[in-house]
Order: sequence, then structure tokens, then C-alpha cells
Amino acid sequence: MKCIYNQLKLALLAGTVALTACEKGLDYKSYGDLSSVVTTPQGAAANVNAAYTGLAGGADWQGGWDAGTYAWRTQAMMTTDEGVCAWGGNWLPLRALNYNPDFDWVTHNYNRYTPYISRITISLNDISNLTIDETVKKRYLGELKGLRAHYAEMLYFNYGPFTIVTDAKVAADPKAPYVPRPTIAQTVAQIEKDFKEAADALPDKFTGQDYGRFSKAAALTGLMKLYMHEKRWNDAVTIGKTITGMGYSLVNNYEDNFNINNKGGNSTEIILAVVCSATGGDQYSNMWLAHSLPGDYQDSTGIPLTAWGGYKMPWATYDKFDKKDKRLKVVLESYPVGKTADGKVIYKNARTNGDLGAVAMKFGPDPSKANSQNSAVDFPIYRYADVLLMLAESINEANGAPNQEAYDAINAVRKRAGLGDLPTGLSKSQFLAKLQDERLFELWGEGWRKDDLIRWNLYIQRAVNDGSTTAQSYKVLLPLPRSVVNQSNGVIKQNEGYN
Repeated sequence: MKCIYNQLKLALLAGTVALTACEKGLDYKSYGDLSSVVTTPQGAAANVNAAYTGLAGGADWQGGWDAGTYAWRTQAMMTTDEGVCAWGGNWLPLRALNYNPDFDWVTHNYNRYTPYISRITISLNDISNLTIDETVKKRYLGELKGLRAHYAEMLYFNYGPFTIVTDAKVAADPKAPYVPRPTIAQTVAQIEKDFKEAADALPDKFTGQDYGRFSKAAALTGLMKLYMHEKRWNDAVTIGKTITGMGYSLVNNYEDNFNINNKGGNSTEIILAVVCSATGGDQYSNMWLAHSLPGDYQDSTGIPLTAWGGYKMPWATYDKFDKKDKRLKVVLESYPVGKTADGKVIYKNARTNGDLGAVAMKFGPDPSKANSQNSAVDFPIYRYADVLLMLAESINEANGAPNQEAYDAINAVRKRAGLGDLPTGLSKSQFLAKLQDERLFELWGEGWRKDDLIRWNLYIQRAVNDGSTTAQSYKVLLPLPRSVVNQSNGVIKQNEGYN
């Protein structure tokens, strides 16, 4: 299907594109105008590397899968039961789902990622016509298709169907005509096609200096999420079973997914991550602790940490955890604020202190002490634990009840957390309720709770339960930027409910 680029007529087109590219595992550098180097093997590598910058939000401050205002994980947390922000301001209408087409916090990513998709389409065409080693070419094309599918999937999940440009000539033409938005089926078909073609072209996983690149496992994980979003449960089960046979496993300690031990591609659990650096600039560092730690937090081992005290986990959510759950090591009711003269750690209780919620620590501090604000701990995007829980849910939905494989998948995650197996004989609805909580306990702060709650028809209800009077049913989709609708003279229709 020939898709016409009509969302934006902005600067990130053809030879005018200037993206910040990165060498995986090396210092980040700018390649400037990529059209000037794409005719060489080095240029092809630079173009592929540039496409990865979207995982960290590109030029955005801590966007993408990082920790800032525009980050997918942040907005998923602050619009669900996972989080609340102590800073007030725009965080309040965000949490209340009180937004419109002029609220930049929720429209920004549409403008950010549609040009990425067009740029990738141009790169796919350029590299396809380049004379380089065929094995390398196949991998580059697979990585680009995986990234295009991933960016398109996040846009689709948040904004609904939109045109995914697949024609390089149209992508490079700033005068391309606007056309109406495609159907859901058309959008889903293109994302599915890209994920499948990426999976066919890529190795199961990347390690060493290539860690952080889109692999076959990453493409299949994204595809599984698409199938679940569309409630194609049998397809999701098939993909989930495929991933379980690709050599991934849960690491022994949950917190090792979120501390310095997650680096280097040695993790058996992390499928895709944003590779971070303490010295590579704000976009490519982990600032989660700076956003979430209380101002008086003092690391007991003496690591200096910036602490702005914003992100919290609501007490109602914190209290759902079993007190024996080992995952409570990374979400704290009491936190260290100093030491006594004889070296004993002093703790403050956030609840009795009147804080909005528990300390949403999630990530461990960077022991290198290279930067008190910027950490080199990587940001996981896809994890094997997520796959196991998705598989358990998909089996339950496909079969109308859980089977032993579904129990085994969820119980593996619970076992690592120090919890017992679920009771057998649960009905479909009973198992789903347990699964819904387990995904909260395991994956909070990782960016997937919003899509989970939407899939379960609980997203709007959460806001209503928290007192919102603006959380109408249409808010499951974000509004398109008003400029997109206006510039198209109404050819591109706004999402229902917004004006």
C-alpha cells in the first residue's frame, strides 16, 4: 500500500534532516546532514545510528524511553495508577486526563515521531540502493524496519491510526498532498509488516558493542504487543512461545534489571534498552533518580545524587504489594536521610511525613560517581518478564481460562519476587485480575501501564476513581496537534471528542 506523508511539513525531510547519531558503546557524535554521507558504507551506518536517537527522544530533554516530561514511560506512569507527581502545574491536568489539542505535553510526541518515520523511509530506500556487503545491508534494513514499526506503534497506541509513509519520494517531498487518515486495519497492517520483516532479517539478540540495537526478539516483542492491543490472542500466544525459545531468561535479582548490572548486553532478560552514559549528554543518560528521589535523600554508601523529589507511587498502589515482595526494594516507604555519629543509617518515613506516595526509586544509583544527576544505568524498553506476563494473559484470553503454561509463566515472575504460586483452578476473570496486579508489581515505571489499562478498559476508570471530572471515554486517545488539523485544511480529522 502506498502511504502518503501528510502529517507534517516540517524540517526533518530528505536532505534537510539533521539528527544526532550515536556509535553504540562509544561517545555520541553528530553526523549533521546525513544525505551527504549515505552513499558510503559509513554513511549507511550513520543513518541507521541516527534512527536510534528516537529511542531517547531525539533532541528532546529526557524524552523517548527516558525520564522527562515527554517520555513514554513518564506519561504512562503519571496517567495511570503507577504514579503521581509532587510538582503540580501541568502534572495535575495530565493525571486527570484533562487535555486538549493545545496541551503540548500530550501532542508533542506526534510532531516528534512522524518525521522520524519519514526519515527512516528515506534511509531504507537509500540503503537498499547502496552497494555494500549484503549481510550488512540486510541487517541495516531490518533494524530500520524494526525502529519504524516501534515508533509507529507508539504513535498508534497513543493517537490512533495515522499515515505511515512508506514511499521515499513522498517522504522527501514537502509539497506532498494531504490525504485522510487511514483505517485502523491499514495502520496495523503496516506496523505488523515492518515488525515481521525486521524479525526475518535480524539475529535473535545483539551483545557487546551492538547491545541496544533492534534484534529479532525486540521485533517479535513489539509484534506481540500489537497483537494484544488488537486482541488477536492466538497470534500473541504464537509469538510469545517463539520468544520463550530464543534463549532469554529471568535474571536472579529483580533489581539487577535497573542497576549498573544491566549494562553491556550481559543480561539474559533485557531484550531492548536505551544504552545510557553518565557523560554522553542529557539525552543519553538516566535521570530517573533525579526526578524521583526526595530532596533530603542521602545514599547510604556515599554516592552523591541529585534529587528533585517529583515522581511518587500513590500509597493506594504501594499498599497493593505483598510485604514479602522483593520488588519493594526499589519502591520505598522509608528512605535514608543520613547517618548517626556512629554510622547508623537514619531513615525517614515518607507516609508519616505526608508525602503523596512512596519513593519511586526503581533504578539503582551509578556507583561510578561520574555525575550526580546523569547515570549510566540503562533504560530497559522490552524485558523477558514482560513477555512471560503477556504470554500468560494471551493464553488465558485465547483459551477462555488459564492452562498450566499460563500458570508457569506468571509463577516464574512471582517466584523471583519471593512469592508463592497462584492458586490453581482460577477462572478466566480471576486469573486476569491476578495478572493485572502482577504486571503492576513487575513493570511499574517501564512505560506499559497505559496500554495495559486501555486494553482492560480500566484507563478512564482509574482517573474517575481519583476524582477526575474530565476523564471522558474518548481520552483513551490523545489529541492530534491542532496545527496538523489546521494545516491540512481539515483533510486530517481530529480524534473524536476534541475540538
